[in-house]
Amino acid sequence: MPKAFAMAAALSIALYQFVPDDPWWVAGWQMGIGYAAVAAILVGAGRLPRRDRLAFRLFAAGLAANVTGIGVAVFSAEVLHLSDLPTPADPLFLLLYPFCAAGIAVLIRRRETGRDWTAMVDATTITTGFGLLAWVYVIAPAADGGSMTMLGEATQVAYPIGDLIMIAMMARLLRGGGRRGAAFWWVTVSLGTFLLGDIAWVVDGNLIDQGYPIEDLAWLNRALESIFLAAFAMFGVGALHRDARTLGAPAGPAVARLGRVHLALLTLASLIAPALLAVQLAQGEVTDGWAIVITSAALFLLVVSRMAQLLREVERQARQVRELARRDELTGLPNRRAWNDELPRALEHARRDGRPVTVALLDLDRFKLFNDTYGHPAGDRLLKASAAAWQESLRAVDTLARYGGEEFVVLLPDATEAQAHDVLARALASTPLGQTFSAGVARWDGRETSDELIERVDAALYAAKAAGRNRIQEWRTQISEAANRPAAAAARK
Repeated sequence: MPKAFAMAAALSIALYQFVPDDPWWVAGWQMGIGYAAVAAILVGAGRLPRRDRLAFRLFAAGLAANVTGIGVAVFSAEVLHLSDLPTPADPLFLLLYPFCAAGIAVLIRRRETGRDWTAMVDATTITTGFGLLAWVYVIAPAADGGSMTMLGEATQVAYPIGDLIMIAMMARLLRGGGRRGAAFWWVTVSLGTFLLGDIAWVVDGNLIDQGYPIEDLAWLNRALESIFLAAFAMFGVGALHRDARTLGAPAGPAVARLGRVHLALLTLASLIAPALLAVQLAQGEVTDGWAIVITSAALFLLVVSRMAQLLREVERQARQVRELARRDELTGLPNRRAWNDELPRALEHARRDGRPVTVALLDLDRFKLFNDTYGHPAGDRLLKASAAAWQESLRAVDTLARYGGEEFVVLLPDATEAQAHDVLARALASTPLGQTFSAGVARWDGRETSDELIERVDAALYAAKAAGRNRIQEWRTQISEAANRPAAAAARK
């Protein structure tokens, strides 16, 4: 259906170039294409889930008002002989902006789970830069008086203000998250085409005011009008596209990305104020000094805000990298690097406070056999499940870390060997899939280094393996000798 509509619209726009130069013929052809696009949007919206229809219905309302304005404009000029602003058609033309802005706002709300301050700053920067251009070349001249009434001046100024609102909302949509399928690009390009048409009309009007005889060039007028017809058609294609179902799909967490295109747009927007100042200095008179000053200050503050956001994002990512470097990827527990940092601190706290501290080393029994029997994925699942089960069995003050392979280490502050044995017994009983572990336990003697303490714990673990596994062995003096025997070393495998 979208291909058929696109082909019919393209053919209609091509034939429009040959429509008789009669206001009623021209308006009728334009309205036919416009209302067909409105119908396509409504049909496409009707095929969507109820929660996704609002944005397209708002777009359809804005386009319908704009298309209706075409007929009202011709009637006002040909029948009522009204030419001065505002005409009865202007309110209808202007309704395009609030309805489309509201539709974009709905899409942004649907596509994002929270407020994306980075996207808001970028959109504001782009809008502020181009807003200065609109002020200097459109808004200020329109508000300068002349023979136009105050209401006429307000109407003329409302068009560029509406364009600025559209620029702001489009920039916000493009900088936000969410899926960017075919429907997304059809809709955004359509909105951009409306803005292009408005810019083309402004340029055309300025050229006429400067004495260029282009108002009688029929082909040029048809080309400018065709820009809006193409915008109508693209909206319809986007709504009919099957990808329209994903247009309002939520995005993941926002990321402060800054690609080349975004950087180029932000740079261009930031350079508009000094460029205008340079142009007016070259002309020998600065006519918009205060507007340039205010805009430059606003852009400076926005750029500083953007830099602060990027800095915070870099710091957040650095923290994540540091955290990942200290976290075991499979189990989510602290890794050996984190353990080697934590143990000396824990021993120093114990020495200073005069409290006991005990360390245990856990080793899953016959893990290699389990891996060979069920495969490495099953072994990984066993490690994850065991880590989670043991974590639940330990005290809140205890620290469980993955020491390497199937070995885990436990820090038990303010615990004697007997208390540590009770805690580890609960962990042994909770080991999943009917598996067991052997554990060595040793209490810090208050003088030895962390490496010496781990050596004693490791010796106790060797003794637990040699004694038949599935047990918790506290360190004793004679264990050091037993741990060195070949049989004990072989039992650990």
